[in-house]
Amino acid sequence: MAAAARPVDVALPFPFSCCSSTSLLLSHSRGRSLPPAVGCSRLASPRSSMRRQLLLGVGAPAVAALAASAPPAVLRDGAATLLITGGAYSLVRAFDALTERRLIEQNLSRKIVHVLSGVLFMSSWPLFSNSPGARFFAAIVPLLNCIRLLTYGLRLSTDEALVKSVTREGKPEELLRGPLYYVIVLLVSVLVFWRESPIGIISLSMMSGGDGFADIVGRRFGSMKLPFNKKKSWIGSISMFISGYLLSALMLFYFSCLGYFNVCWELALGKLALAALAATVVECIPVTDVVDDNISVPLATMLAAFLLFGFSACC
Repeated sequence: MAAAARPVDVALPFPFSCCSSTSLLLSHSRGRSLPPAVGCSRLASPRSSMRRQLLLGVGAPAVAALAASAPPAVLRDGAATLLITGGAYSLVRAFDALTERRLIEQNLSRKIVHVLSGVLFMSSWPLFSNSPGARFFAAIVPLLNCIRLLTYGLRLSTDEALVKSVTREGKPEELLRGPLYYVIVLLVSVLVFWRESPIGIISLSMMSGGDGFADIVGRRFGSMKLPFNKKKSWIGSISMFISGYLLSALMLFYFSCLGYFNVCWELALGKLALAALAATVVECIPVTDVVDDNISVPLATMLAAFLLFGFSACC
Protein backbone atom coordinates (compact mmCIF):
# COMPACT_ATOMS: atom_id res chain seq x y z
CA MET A 1 0.00 0.00 0.00
CA ALA A 2 2.84 2.39 0.77
CA ALA A 3 4.39 1.75 -2.63
CA ALA A 4 1.11 2.52 -4.33
CA ALA A 5 0.68 5.80 -2.45
CA ARG A 6 4.17 7.12 -3.23
CA PRO A 7 3.43 8.28 -6.82
CA VAL A 8 0.46 10.23 -5.46
CA ASP A 9 2.71 12.32 -3.21
CA VAL A 10 4.95 13.09 -6.16
CA ALA A 11 2.16 14.11 -8.50
CA LEU A 12 0.22 16.34 -6.11
CA PRO A 13 2.27 19.63 -6.00
CA PHE A 14 -0.25 21.85 -7.84
CA PRO A 15 0.90 25.15 -9.32
CA PHE A 16 -0.89 27.18 -6.66
CA SER A 17 0.90 25.53 -3.77
CA CYS A 18 4.26 25.66 -5.53
CA CYS A 19 4.04 29.30 -6.47
CA SER A 20 2.57 30.58 -3.23
CA SER A 21 5.03 28.84 -0.91
CA THR A 22 8.09 29.61 -3.01
CA SER A 23 7.15 33.24 -3.56
CA LEU A 24 6.57 33.79 0.16
CA LEU A 25 9.95 32.35 1.07
CA LEU A 26 11.79 34.41 -1.50
CA SER A 27 9.93 37.61 -0.67
CA HIS A 28 10.75 37.34 3.04
CA SER A 29 14.39 36.49 2.44
CA ARG A 30 15.13 39.15 -0.18
CA GLY A 31 12.50 41.73 0.62
CA ARG A 32 10.86 41.51 -2.76
CA SER A 33 8.56 39.17 -4.60
CA LEU A 34 9.22 37.29 -7.78
CA PRO A 35 6.97 37.69 -10.78
CA PRO A 36 4.40 34.94 -10.80
CA ALA A 37 5.50 33.79 -14.23
CA VAL A 38 9.07 33.17 -13.07
CA GLY A 39 8.19 31.31 -9.92
CA CYS A 40 5.57 29.09 -11.53
CA SER A 41 7.30 28.33 -14.81
CA ARG A 42 10.21 26.63 -13.13
CA LEU A 43 8.53 24.84 -10.25
CA ALA A 44 5.18 23.79 -11.70
CA SER A 45 4.80 21.32 -14.54
CA PRO A 46 2.40 22.10 -17.41
CA ARG A 47 -1.20 21.02 -17.01
CA SER A 48 -0.95 18.23 -19.57
CA SER A 49 2.10 16.82 -17.84
CA MET A 50 0.34 16.99 -14.49
CA ARG A 51 -2.63 15.09 -15.92
CA ARG A 52 -0.33 12.37 -17.22
CA GLN A 53 1.28 12.07 -13.80
CA LEU A 54 -2.10 11.82 -12.15
CA LEU A 55 -3.26 9.16 -14.58
CA LEU A 56 -0.07 7.15 -14.15
CA GLY A 57 0.37 7.79 -10.45
CA VAL A 58 -3.24 7.76 -9.26
CA GLY A 59 -5.37 6.12 -11.98
CA ALA A 60 -3.62 2.77 -12.25
CA PRO A 61 -3.34 2.13 -8.49
CA ALA A 62 -6.92 3.30 -8.01
CA VAL A 63 -8.22 0.89 -10.65
CA ALA A 64 -6.08 -1.90 -9.22
CA ALA A 65 -7.30 -1.14 -5.71
CA LEU A 66 -10.90 -1.08 -6.89
CA ALA A 67 -10.49 -4.42 -8.65
CA ALA A 68 -8.79 -5.90 -5.60
CA SER A 69 -11.56 -4.73 -3.28
CA ALA A 70 -14.41 -5.85 -5.58
CA PRO A 71 -16.03 -9.18 -4.71
CA PRO A 72 -14.98 -12.06 -6.99
CA ALA A 73 -18.61 -12.55 -8.04
CA VAL A 74 -18.83 -9.00 -9.37
CA LEU A 75 -15.63 -9.41 -11.37
CA ARG A 76 -16.83 -12.73 -12.80
CA ASP A 77 -20.27 -11.36 -13.69
CA GLY A 78 -18.81 -8.22 -15.23
CA ALA A 79 -16.41 -10.23 -17.36
CA ALA A 80 -19.20 -12.58 -18.47
CA THR A 81 -21.38 -9.61 -19.42
CA LEU A 82 -18.64 -8.10 -21.56
CA LEU A 83 -17.89 -11.43 -23.21
CA ILE A 84 -21.53 -12.21 -24.05
CA THR A 85 -22.26 -8.67 -25.22
CA GLY A 86 -19.33 -8.86 -27.60
CA GLY A 87 -20.39 -12.30 -28.79
CA ALA A 88 -23.98 -11.19 -29.43
CA TYR A 89 -22.80 -8.15 -31.37
CA SER A 90 -20.35 -10.25 -33.40
CA LEU A 91 -23.05 -12.80 -34.22
CA VAL A 92 -25.37 -10.19 -35.71
CA ARG A 93 -22.50 -8.48 -37.52
CA ALA A 94 -21.36 -11.76 -39.04
CA PHE A 95 -24.79 -12.37 -40.58
CA ASP A 96 -24.96 -8.70 -41.58
CA ALA A 97 -21.84 -9.26 -43.65
CA LEU A 98 -23.15 -12.51 -45.14
CA THR A 99 -26.40 -10.80 -46.13
CA GLU A 100 -24.59 -7.80 -47.64
CA ARG A 101 -22.40 -10.09 -49.76
CA ARG A 102 -25.47 -12.08 -50.83
CA LEU A 103 -23.96 -15.28 -49.46
CA ILE A 104 -27.17 -15.95 -47.57
CA GLU A 105 -30.69 -14.75 -48.23
CA GLN A 106 -32.25 -12.23 -45.91
CA ASN A 107 -35.05 -14.41 -44.51
CA LEU A 108 -32.70 -17.29 -43.75
CA SER A 109 -30.22 -14.93 -42.09
CA ARG A 110 -32.98 -13.46 -39.97
CA LYS A 111 -34.16 -16.85 -38.74
CA ILE A 112 -30.69 -18.22 -38.07
CA VAL A 113 -29.98 -15.18 -35.90
CA HIS A 114 -33.39 -15.78 -34.30
CA VAL A 115 -32.43 -19.35 -33.38
CA LEU A 116 -28.82 -18.79 -32.34
CA SER A 117 -29.40 -15.67 -30.26
CA GLY A 118 -31.72 -17.37 -27.79
CA VAL A 119 -29.84 -20.67 -27.66
CA LEU A 120 -26.40 -19.12 -27.17
CA PHE A 121 -27.69 -16.62 -24.64
CA MET A 122 -29.24 -19.40 -22.54
CA SER A 123 -26.12 -21.52 -22.86
CA SER A 124 -24.02 -18.66 -21.47
CA TRP A 125 -25.94 -18.34 -18.18
CA PRO A 126 -23.65 -20.74 -16.26
CA LEU A 127 -20.78 -18.33 -16.90
CA PHE A 128 -22.28 -16.04 -14.27
CA SER A 129 -21.74 -16.48 -10.56
CA ASN A 130 -24.21 -17.78 -8.01
CA SER A 131 -24.68 -14.37 -6.40
CA PRO A 132 -28.20 -12.87 -6.23
CA GLY A 133 -27.15 -10.03 -8.52
CA ALA A 134 -25.85 -12.26 -11.32
CA ARG A 135 -29.15 -12.19 -13.20
CA PHE A 136 -28.99 -8.39 -13.36
CA PHE A 137 -25.60 -8.55 -15.02
CA ALA A 138 -26.98 -11.07 -17.52
CA ALA A 139 -29.96 -8.78 -18.15
CA ILE A 140 -27.60 -6.08 -19.41
CA VAL A 141 -27.11 -8.02 -22.65
CA PRO A 142 -30.76 -7.97 -23.85
CA LEU A 143 -31.19 -4.50 -22.38
CA LEU A 144 -28.42 -3.13 -24.59
CA ASN A 145 -30.01 -4.86 -27.58
CA CYS A 146 -33.35 -3.23 -26.69
CA ILE A 147 -31.70 0.18 -26.72
CA ARG A 148 -29.99 -0.62 -29.99
CA LEU A 149 -33.21 -1.70 -31.69
CA LEU A 150 -35.07 1.35 -30.40
CA THR A 151 -32.31 3.62 -31.67
CA TYR A 152 -32.40 2.25 -35.20
CA GLY A 153 -36.13 1.51 -35.26
CA LEU A 154 -36.97 5.11 -34.35
CA ARG A 155 -34.45 6.29 -36.98
CA LEU A 156 -32.33 8.09 -34.40
CA SER A 157 -29.41 6.46 -36.18
CA THR A 158 -29.02 4.20 -39.19
CA ASP A 159 -27.64 0.70 -39.64
CA GLU A 160 -28.75 -0.71 -42.98
CA ALA A 161 -26.89 -3.98 -42.51
CA LEU A 162 -28.66 -4.70 -39.23
CA VAL A 163 -32.06 -3.85 -40.71
CA LYS A 164 -31.52 -6.17 -43.66
CA SER A 165 -30.34 -9.10 -41.55
CA VAL A 166 -33.13 -9.17 -38.92
CA THR A 167 -36.24 -7.78 -40.66
CA ARG A 168 -38.62 -9.24 -43.22
CA GLU A 169 -38.96 -6.30 -45.62
CA GLY A 170 -35.83 -4.29 -44.77
CA LYS A 171 -37.67 -1.42 -43.06
CA PRO A 172 -36.23 0.12 -39.85
CA GLU A 173 -39.64 0.31 -38.16
CA GLU A 174 -39.82 -3.49 -38.28
CA LEU A 175 -37.13 -3.52 -35.59
CA LEU A 176 -39.77 -2.21 -33.18
CA ARG A 177 -41.93 -5.31 -33.62
CA GLY A 178 -40.63 -8.89 -33.79
CA PRO A 179 -36.94 -8.26 -33.00
CA LEU A 180 -37.78 -5.93 -30.10
CA TYR A 181 -40.35 -8.35 -28.66
CA TYR A 182 -37.75 -11.11 -28.91
CA VAL A 183 -35.14 -9.33 -26.78
CA ILE A 184 -37.81 -8.19 -24.31
CA VAL A 185 -38.75 -11.85 -23.76
CA LEU A 186 -35.05 -12.61 -23.19
CA LEU A 187 -34.93 -9.81 -20.64
CA VAL A 188 -38.06 -10.98 -18.81
CA SER A 189 -36.88 -14.59 -18.76
CA VAL A 190 -33.60 -13.59 -17.13
CA LEU A 191 -35.12 -11.31 -14.50
CA VAL A 192 -38.18 -13.42 -13.62
CA PHE A 193 -37.12 -17.05 -14.10
CA TRP A 194 -33.32 -17.20 -14.54
CA ARG A 195 -31.58 -20.57 -14.63
CA GLU A 196 -33.12 -22.08 -11.48
CA SER A 197 -36.53 -22.40 -13.15
CA PRO A 198 -37.38 -24.59 -16.16
CA ILE A 199 -40.14 -22.18 -17.22
CA GLY A 200 -37.88 -19.58 -18.80
CA ILE A 201 -35.65 -22.22 -20.37
CA ILE A 202 -38.55 -24.02 -22.04
CA SER A 203 -40.21 -20.81 -23.24
CA LEU A 204 -36.99 -19.50 -24.78
CA SER A 205 -36.35 -22.88 -26.39
CA MET A 206 -39.78 -22.84 -28.03
CA MET A 207 -39.48 -19.21 -29.10
CA SER A 208 -35.97 -19.43 -30.54
CA GLY A 209 -35.59 -23.02 -31.69
CA GLY A 210 -39.20 -24.06 -32.23
CA ASP A 211 -40.53 -20.94 -33.95
CA GLY A 212 -37.25 -20.41 -35.80
CA PHE A 213 -37.13 -23.88 -37.37
CA ALA A 214 -40.85 -23.74 -38.15
CA ASP A 215 -40.23 -20.75 -40.40
CA ILE A 216 -37.04 -22.14 -41.98
CA VAL A 217 -38.56 -25.53 -42.83
CA GLY A 218 -42.03 -24.20 -43.63
CA ARG A 219 -40.76 -21.71 -46.22
CA ARG A 220 -38.94 -24.43 -48.14
CA PHE A 221 -41.18 -27.44 -47.85
CA GLY A 222 -44.50 -26.04 -46.69
CA SER A 223 -46.64 -26.63 -49.75
CA MET A 224 -49.47 -28.19 -47.73
CA LYS A 225 -51.06 -25.35 -45.78
CA LEU A 226 -53.15 -25.65 -42.66
CA PRO A 227 -56.90 -25.54 -43.41
CA PHE A 228 -57.51 -22.80 -40.83
CA ASN A 229 -54.38 -20.72 -41.54
CA LYS A 230 -53.01 -20.46 -45.07
CA LYS A 231 -49.88 -18.69 -43.81
CA LYS A 232 -48.78 -21.81 -41.92
CA SER A 233 -47.99 -25.29 -43.18
CA TRP A 234 -48.22 -28.79 -41.75
CA ILE A 235 -44.48 -29.40 -42.09
CA GLY A 236 -43.69 -26.08 -40.43
CA SER A 237 -45.88 -26.84 -37.42
CA ILE A 238 -44.48 -30.36 -37.12
CA SER A 239 -40.95 -28.93 -37.30
CA MET A 240 -41.77 -26.47 -34.55
CA PHE A 241 -43.08 -29.17 -32.25
CA ILE A 242 -40.12 -31.51 -32.82
CA SER A 243 -37.35 -28.89 -32.73
CA GLY A 244 -38.85 -27.04 -29.75
CA TYR A 245 -39.34 -30.28 -27.86
CA LEU A 246 -35.80 -31.54 -28.53
CA LEU A 247 -34.17 -28.19 -27.76
CA SER A 248 -36.16 -27.86 -24.52
CA ALA A 249 -35.08 -31.35 -23.44
CA LEU A 250 -31.47 -30.62 -24.35
CA MET A 251 -31.41 -27.35 -22.39
CA LEU A 252 -33.07 -28.96 -19.36
CA PHE A 253 -30.46 -31.70 -19.47
CA TYR A 254 -27.71 -29.08 -19.75
CA PHE A 255 -28.85 -27.06 -16.73
CA SER A 256 -29.72 -30.12 -14.65
CA CYS A 257 -26.24 -31.55 -15.20
CA LEU A 258 -24.84 -28.30 -13.84
CA GLY A 259 -26.98 -28.69 -10.73
CA TYR A 260 -29.43 -25.82 -11.10
CA PHE A 261 -32.46 -28.10 -10.69
CA ASN A 262 -33.37 -31.78 -10.72
CA VAL A 263 -35.27 -33.48 -13.54
CA CYS A 264 -37.40 -36.57 -13.17
CA TRP A 265 -37.19 -37.60 -16.81
CA GLU A 266 -39.97 -40.22 -16.58
CA LEU A 267 -42.43 -37.36 -16.01
CA ALA A 268 -40.55 -34.47 -17.59
CA LEU A 269 -40.55 -35.78 -21.15
CA GLY A 270 -44.33 -36.13 -21.20
CA LYS A 271 -44.78 -32.66 -19.70
CA LEU A 272 -42.38 -31.22 -22.27
CA ALA A 273 -44.48 -32.72 -25.06
CA LEU A 274 -47.60 -31.01 -23.70
CA ALA A 275 -45.78 -27.66 -23.37
CA ALA A 276 -44.43 -27.97 -26.92
CA LEU A 277 -47.89 -28.86 -28.19
CA ALA A 278 -49.40 -25.79 -26.51
CA ALA A 279 -46.78 -23.54 -28.09
CA THR A 280 -47.28 -25.13 -31.50
CA VAL A 281 -51.05 -24.69 -31.37
CA VAL A 282 -50.70 -21.03 -30.44
CA GLU A 283 -48.22 -20.53 -33.28
CA CYS A 284 -50.66 -22.14 -35.74
CA ILE A 285 -53.73 -20.06 -35.03
CA PRO A 286 -54.22 -17.01 -37.27
CA VAL A 287 -53.49 -14.23 -34.79
CA THR A 288 -50.16 -13.08 -36.21
CA ASP A 289 -51.66 -9.79 -37.38
CA VAL A 290 -52.86 -9.11 -33.83
CA VAL A 291 -50.17 -10.67 -31.62
CA ASP A 292 -46.62 -11.34 -32.79
CA ASP A 293 -45.29 -14.92 -32.50
CA ASN A 294 -42.45 -13.63 -30.34
CA ILE A 295 -45.07 -12.68 -27.76
CA SER A 296 -47.76 -15.34 -28.12
CA VAL A 297 -45.44 -18.37 -28.28
CA PRO A 298 -43.32 -17.63 -25.17
CA LEU A 299 -46.35 -16.49 -23.14
CA ALA A 300 -48.26 -19.68 -23.98
CA THR A 301 -45.20 -21.78 -23.18
CA MET A 302 -44.64 -19.99 -19.87
CA LEU A 303 -48.22 -20.64 -18.83
CA ALA A 304 -48.12 -24.29 -19.87
CA ALA A 305 -44.72 -24.87 -18.25
CA PHE A 306 -45.84 -23.21 -15.03
CA LEU A 307 -48.91 -25.44 -14.83
CA LEU A 308 -46.92 -28.57 -15.70
CA PHE A 309 -43.59 -28.05 -13.93
CA GLY A 310 -44.11 -25.40 -11.31
CA PHE A 311 -41.75 -22.50 -10.78
CA SER A 312 -38.54 -24.11 -9.52
CA ALA A 313 -38.75 -27.90 -9.92
CA CYS A 314 -39.30 -30.12 -12.91
CA CYS A 315 -41.27 -32.81 -11.07
